[in-house]
Parts: sequence; structure tokens; C-alpha cells
Amino acid sequence: MPRYPIDYLDRKPLGRSGEFVSAIGIGTWGIRNEEKAVEALVRAVELDLNLVDTAEMYGSGRAEELVGRVVREVGRESIFITTKLYPHRFRDPERAVRAAEASLRRLGVGHVDLVLIHWPDDLAPIRTQVRSLEAIAERGFTRYVGLSNFSLRQMKEAVESAAKFEIVVNQVKYSILDRSIEKDLLNSCLDLGVTVIAYSPLERGAVVNAKLVKDFALKYGRTPAQVALNYLISRPRVVAVPKSERVERIEEFRGSTGWRLRPEDIEYIERSGY
Repeated sequence: MPRYPIDYLDRKPLGRSGEFVSAIGIGTWGIRNEEKAVEALVRAVELDLNLVDTAEMYGSGRAEELVGRVVREVGRESIFITTKLYPHRFRDPERAVRAAEASLRRLGVGHVDLVLIHWPDDLAPIRTQVRSLEAIAERGFTRYVGLSNFSLRQMKEAVESAAKFEIVVNQVKYSILDRSIEKDLLNSCLDLGVTVIAYSPLERGAVVNAKLVKDFALKYGRTPAQVALNYLISRPRVVAVPKSERVERIEEFRGSTGWRLRPEDIEYIERSGY
């Protein structure tokens, strides 16, 4: 049997909030052609892949501005916006609030759906960072709060430090070729009710050349990318955020939903040397 029960939902619970988000979201790191990226993101929303992940760091704010263009095309209620702020923003609440306001201006919205600490700041206690994160939510600038790149210990401390708003997400690197979070972090996320957002789920295209992935793609009549994404979203509480500026790739990502790898194949991947 697979290590985790297979999750057949294509919408995943966001923490314990009672809200659900698309199992496949779209990332915005490293955009090169903005016009094509806007077209691709609009198509993603049309296909109900409506979670868009960005950050103030991406393109020094240009990615947030691009997401703002998408919002104007599809409507604010059609898109779930996640953004991430630099760690040093969270050294005090007012600094965090000012950074959030700047992100909102770039996005052209009154609030985002989720704000994450992009990675933990070694120069500030985690309790202070979480209090500053909560200050953004208290001002109504985000509906939910979460983390990115937090280790197991750091995540547990952050969850324990939260006073007014639940930590709903930990965004971390996770792919069919890099399953290191399955050692302990994923288990703890499940126990704590924290949703995992998996970034770099296609390993910058490396999954396409992995023999294991190609073999299963042939078996299922799917593409390697679809197999790699399907493995991730077969996990409870796991959302994957691949990135592409091509509409046809967005449609390919959509094809990773609506089905699941068989239990024996998931178990085989778990036991593989990747």
C-alpha cells in the first residue's frame, strides 16, 4: 500500500479554513515574455487552475504587476492570489504592513488571498515574524497567512506562535524526483492541518527525461509532466505550482487532474531510488 492515502480531490483544503483551492496552481518565477505569460495565466483561470503564486522578489515586483493585469482580465473573484514577501519585512509589524501595501499596489487589488514569509529570517525570532505576518491579516490585506521554505522545526514553532490567524500553508520544494519532505515534513503538515504548496514540481523540465516518469507516462497515455504532477496531487493536502508562459503547457497541466496513478504504481515510485 502507498505510504499515504490517495487523495482524489482536484481541489485541496487550505489548512483548516474550510476553503478549497485548485490542486494545480501556476507559478510566476522567471517570466521572460510577459504578454504570453498573461495569456497563459488567463487560460489557467479559465480551466479552473485559479491559484496563482507570485512574490515581491520575482522580477523585482514585475511578476505582481503582471498578475494584476490578469486580475483585470478575469475579475478579482476568479483568482486566488498568493504572494510572498522578503523575510526582513517581518522583523516588525509595521514594516510587514508597508511591504504588503506595496504588493497590493503592484497587484492593483485591495487584498490578496494568502501572504507567505518567503523564507525564515535568521535575524528575527520566528514568533516576531509570525506576529508581523498576522499584522497584515489584521489590516485586512490578506485573508490567510502562511510560510515558505520553513523546516520542520521552524514550521512547528511558527504554528505554535500563531495567535489570531492559522498558518494554513508551507510552500516547499517537492517533486517526484525530490521527495525529501516525505521523510518527516509532509507527515507533520498532515498532522497539523497545514497545506503543502510544492514549488519546482517539474524540476525545470528534468522530469521529462527521468526514465521512471517516462515509463509511467507511456503506461498511462499521459505526458511525463502530467505523471509528475499527478503523483504530487495524489498526496493529501498537496498543491503543485508549475510555471509556464505557454497556453498549451497550461492545458497539459490541466490534464494532470481528473485521474490518479494506481496505488501499486505510487508505491513503486515511493520505493524507487529517486
